[in-house]
Amino acid sequence: MAIAIPQPDTRLDSASSPAAPRAQPFEHLLLDFLAYLEFERGLSRNTLEAYRSDLLQFGEWLGRTGHDPLTAGHAELSAFTSEIASGRDDRPAAAPATLQRKTACLRSFYRHLRRTSVLTSDPTAHLRVPKQSRKLPQVLSRDEVAELLRQPRGTAPAALRDRALLETMYACGLRASEAIGLEVGDVDLEAGILRARGKGAKERLVPIGSAASRALGAYVQRGRGRLVGNRWESRLFVNQRGGGLTRQGLYKIVQRHAASAGLAAKMSPHTLRHSFATHLLAGGCDLRSLQEMLGHADIATTQLYTHLSAERLKDVYFDAHPRARLD
Repeated sequence: MAIAIPQPDTRLDSASSPAAPRAQPFEHLLLDFLAYLEFERGLSRNTLEAYRSDLLQFGEWLGRTGHDPLTAGHAELSAFTSEIASGRDDRPAAAPATLQRKTACLRSFYRHLRRTSVLTSDPTAHLRVPKQSRKLPQVLSRDEVAELLRQPRGTAPAALRDRALLETMYACGLRASEAIGLEVGDVDLEAGILRARGKGAKERLVPIGSAASRALGAYVQRGRGRLVGNRWESRLFVNQRGGGLTRQGLYKIVQRHAASAGLAAKMSPHTLRHSFATHLLAGGCDLRSLQEMLGHADIATTQLYTHLSAERLKDVYFDAHPRARLD
């Protein structure tokens, strides 16, 4: 991974205490950390780029303020996060979500330095940022999902692909990256099982419902071959030229059919995943099973959908109960 990184002056003063950590160029520290994230933790390219961008901003701040990454303490790191929160003349104040992400990146970076014995203590141990209220995701009702899935009409190869793609994303709760990353061998229609590759290259098995199985079967038998032609392509979902579908291509497909269904304002590719989780919980699925199907490492992430289900139940209650809205 070739990365051009500004190198702040990280030389320690000759009069520094002998106990001070040995100075290393920030570039070396960053590259080592990114290599750890990529090869040991298996993080995706997009996640690596986010870490790299956040730490480059930190490196720029170190160079501008004259601090060394190995001697910066709680006060210095707090000053950095405060500048992000308040903004500068050439950069607006960061949103709460951005501030949370950048602080988490710093913590991960310094924990790595301590884990590899570059540092003996972690200056981010008591670093705090304002708590962010978590926004509940947008979901579709069952009727809205049904309307969306009715939009790809006809037997043209692209229509068969679009129907199979939308049905599969909703049936299995797939992320956009997981949907476009599916290979032909990942789907076993006879067993009704799909293998998804999630974050950190972790694999999981998810059941496929009958509607999605029928749509996938029709696409594979009558659509995909006509799109691929004579070329070899391992990806299950392909574009008009027969190559693997991209994230941008998937987004356009979802938005086109959402617009036809009158749902453009409520839709993104992730909306189908949120709807999958919410509808399963409403139907009686237990939280642990849902966690496994979604591929969440932490069940606290899955618990978000219990709050979402509760909000939807309240809406139904106040709309339906005759004494719920008495003035």
